[in-house]
Amino acid sequence: MKRFLLTAVFLSSSFLGFSQQKEWTLQECIEYALENNISVKQSQLDVELADIQITDAFGNFLPSVNGSASNSWNTGLTQNVTTGILQTQTTRNFSAGVTAGLTLFDGLRNFKQYQYAKMAKLASEYSLEQMKDDIALFVANAYLQVLFNKENLKVIQSQHEITLEQLERAEALVEAGSLPRGDLLEIKATSANEVQRMIVAENQIEISLIALAQTLLIKDYENFDIADRDYDVFGNEILDVPVSEVIESAEEERYEVKVAEMNTELAKKEVEISKGAYWPTLNAFFNYNTRESGAGRLISAGLDPDEPYRQIGFVQNTEEIVVAPNMVTELGNPLPFFEQLQLNDGISYGVQLNIPLFNGFSTRNQVKRSKVNVLRAEYQMEQTKLDLEADVYQAYTDARGALKAYEAALVAREAQQQAYEYATERYNVGMTNAFDFSQAKFNLENAESEVVRTKYDYIFKLKVLELYFGVPITDLKF
Repeated sequence: MKRFLLTAVFLSSSFLGFSQQKEWTLQECIEYALENNISVKQSQLDVELADIQITDAFGNFLPSVNGSASNSWNTGLTQNVTTGILQTQTTRNFSAGVTAGLTLFDGLRNFKQYQYAKMAKLASEYSLEQMKDDIALFVANAYLQVLFNKENLKVIQSQHEITLEQLERAEALVEAGSLPRGDLLEIKATSANEVQRMIVAENQIEISLIALAQTLLIKDYENFDIADRDYDVFGNEILDVPVSEVIESAEEERYEVKVAEMNTELAKKEVEISKGAYWPTLNAFFNYNTRESGAGRLISAGLDPDEPYRQIGFVQNTEEIVVAPNMVTELGNPLPFFEQLQLNDGISYGVQLNIPLFNGFSTRNQVKRSKVNVLRAEYQMEQTKLDLEADVYQAYTDARGALKAYEAALVAREAQQQAYEYATERYNVGMTNAFDFSQAKFNLENAESEVVRTKYDYIFKLKVLELYFGVPITDLKF
């Protein structure tokens, strides 16, 4: 029985442990978002397409090989493709061939297209990493918003517990006649107001959790929650770094600058590719072909040993056709299929040179368009750097301002705490009324909420600044 009870307790504990709701940490949220976010998946598809583009560019160096075959039937007066004789009959003709081609020189365009494809893949990878940074930062902001709402609810709940204690004490004093009934009503009003604010705070938590779950593409809103823990403020040393150094680091590390620089290089490579059309192209080719005919009746021509050639002819019905005076002919059937293929095969090979002389200014205009695109890309790169510099200044100023706001909130909370303690002492000895006491407690509650708000606001803005300084999003510590 004891063993049975112990087993039952163990299984119950295990079941309760497994049935507990999962609480997501910030790192887990970021990793999940990077794996499942639709925008990230689309950027990953761009990288895959860039890989295919590299394969296409590499294929330009390889020869092209194509095979062909045809089999046709013709009825009427037709020429036998094997003998060249006109015959009124139903003929079947078969032909097959293999053609190979290789580009020997095309103004180095194939080589430069291969370089372009590899650069395009690198640009796609930069865009993917930039997308990951943006998504991770967005998730971190949504996560910190949930934390703020939870901390804000805790502040209200803590103050409400004090109010309930004061309410219980006030009821006893009113019954004893030591406290006016108006003070009791004031405390009840304060309690009701705090209950209302707790309901609003709970709704804000639920809304922020749903927003975070939607960001992560999680459908089970009801069972989604984050780890309820407090995050410390650290990493202030980055504010001691000169803003010029942060900007310099951002220009070297941020992916939006790398993407803009790579787009400029791609535009320059397009100019080189378009200029290759000015050059002649040289192609090599090789062709093998053969044919077979299954029409008519065969006249096999015997060769004189001294003749350097052999001819094959056909007859229609019983009419005999002599194809050469020095040949002995006889009626017969067509030669076998593969024997005809062997007798009628041939090859051709050579090189082909194409020299561009005039093409309606299309090549020249394409080169000009490519040069315009280079200027456009350079302007965009310059604008990206200017925007980044402005963003860094803004992030630097925001972080310093958020730190000052947080420090001021701490000082205000300390002052309000002392004011509340002083008001409590005066209220306990009857030197102040319930309204003044409730006002002091309300001011303390607001001060504590402001500390929570400024704390998480500073944490987020500090992380934004760290990203500009080159700290990877996965290395950010909270």
